[in-house]
Amino acid sequence: MSVQAGPRRRLEPDARREQILSVAVRLFGERGYAGVSATDVARGAGVARGLVNHYFGTKKDLYLEVIRVMLTVPGMAVAGLPGDDLPSRVDAITTWFLDVVSRHSRSWLAAITAGGMSGDPDVDRVIAQAIDAAAEAVLAAVWRPASPPALQAMARAYVGLAVATAREWLERGVLTRAQVHKLLSASLLTMVEQVFPDA
Repeated sequence: MSVQAGPRRRLEPDARREQILSVAVRLFGERGYAGVSATDVARGAGVARGLVNHYFGTKKDLYLEVIRVMLTVPGMAVAGLPGDDLPSRVDAITTWFLDVVSRHSRSWLAAITAGGMSGDPDVDRVIAQAIDAAAEAVLAAVWRPASPPALQAMARAYVGLAVATAREWLERGVLTRAQVHKLLSASLLTMVEQVFPDA
């Protein structure tokens, strides 16, 4: 399958990097790691292949960045949550997560399952770091920063639940979005009110 070249136009370096990354997210999501070359990404972004290497290094480095981006909760998502009302914050962070995974479902699923690169130490490290960062974002959203190790472990367990539940929805189609939202919101609210204080 060939990739249509995007139009070439002059962009600022940050915008060009984001454009290349956006194409890489889409292509790796559609084809997995083995089915995409740096040339495919360059062609899709309308840039020379050397520019892909300039911004990201090797194809594997680019893929690791795709995984990192797809699995990391940006600070602005937490900063944009509503005030101090816990149920509203839980609802908002759950909605944000479900919006992201549904909008980028193929790429998110490819990232969370390592897209054919499972067992690669670098890929496993990036996924583990992303899970740690997601757990920290959950704690920042609903609890408080600088949490003890037991609380961080609980938050990682919740991230695991969120990932597994989203996969049930997106891959198997057994659960509806409304069911996933209710399960994740109720679970997090219960954890914050009844489990986290003991940690």
